[in-house]
Amino acid sequence: MSHLLRRLTFGPTAAEVDAATRAGFDATLASLLRPAAAVTAVDLGADPVAKLATGATREQRQEARKQQRDQVATAVRWWLGRLADGGAAEKLTFFWHGHWATSVRKVRSAQLMLGQQATLRRYGAGDTGPLVRAMLRDPALIIWLDGQKNTRKAPNENLAREVMELFTLGLGAYSEADVKAAARVLTGWQVDRATGAARLAAKRHDDRPVTLLGRTGTFDLDSYADALVRNPAHVPFLAGRLWSRYASDTVPVPSSVAAAGRNTTALIAAMCRAPEFPVTAGTLVKQPVEWLVGATRQLGLRIGALETAQQQRLVGALRALGQVPLSPPSVGGWPAGTAWLTTSSAMARLKAGQQLAALAPAAVERLTGADRVEALASLLVVDAWTDRTRAALSGVKDPRRLLALGLASPEYAVH
Repeated sequence: MSHLLRRLTFGPTAAEVDAATRAGFDATLASLLRPAAAVTAVDLGADPVAKLATGATREQRQEARKQQRDQVATAVRWWLGRLADGGAAEKLTFFWHGHWATSVRKVRSAQLMLGQQATLRRYGAGDTGPLVRAMLRDPALIIWLDGQKNTRKAPNENLAREVMELFTLGLGAYSEADVKAAARVLTGWQVDRATGAARLAAKRHDDRPVTLLGRTGTFDLDSYADALVRNPAHVPFLAGRLWSRYASDTVPVPSSVAAAGRNTTALIAAMCRAPEFPVTAGTLVKQPVEWLVGATRQLGLRIGALETAQQQRLVGALRALGQVPLSPPSVGGWPAGTAWLTTSSAMARLKAGQQLAALAPAAVERLTGADRVEALASLLVVDAWTDRTRAALSGVKDPRRLLALGLASPEYAVH
């Protein structure tokens, strides 16, 4: 039960593990996969740069850019709080954010990034057909992958290529001719910065027939999306991505997972029921966001209730660890696995652990007795310490330092 909750949520508490054990596996899995309630995002107001009048001064543009950066910072802090409160549904949104990796550093609009989040929440748990249709229209993704530059006279292949390579099919499932054809299908889509909406500019669109993924005809955005999700490579590709993020990047994905079809919730359910799933315990390295958000939950900290300065320090800790929400480093998303296990990241986790311990006096108080090492394992839902880690922790008397070391331990970083 601990393994199931660790993988499908951000850092379960000991109480949640106990409740799940009483409820049983089937009831717990059904509860975790229940559709999420509607989410009301933070109100950021209008994009200050989009509001600038023609002929705005240099000072006005600088001020608008500053306000834009402040809006991004607000959106990041809000989402961290939402990740901690949103359970399995929000962890799935975070998975899709890393999958359809889009960075605000190029999009330069917190509003468009939160709009993309809303799309991922709305469609991410169901059939991938509506999700791919919606994402091909997503303003943030269009800007991120140069869709605005894709016109009838000058096709740009970025979006078409990455949609097939990284988002839906994987390498080897399409040809260069398919990329060129798909780029033509996607010509003409433009984003209105003032309204934040994407639209098809007919004069920029190439509507001539193409041969794409084995079929010749006239495609539009929706028929292209349908061709992608109906391609034989799509479901195995998606099953592999889900397995590598939720189960293991070393244990091969079982064939029973892909057999569940292209509904994401069904795929996750099949993954959790696979005989290989329990074997994956101890094979995944937590991404920094998973690590920090999970720690706040287990220490009884509500991110949204913290002071703004405290929230900013948490974001700073994530920056030091190399992963800030809304800012993946490339269209390929963040690294995975042992890339997060470096000497510098260990030191950054220790420093962040000290910061978290200072914010959680009630949790620290639980680590003052003779059984403090066992109490630490219970608090952090660590199944067992290795002899080496137990020896290192046993000699620590300061409960705040003990907590920080537990958070930085290999047993907590790898789950």
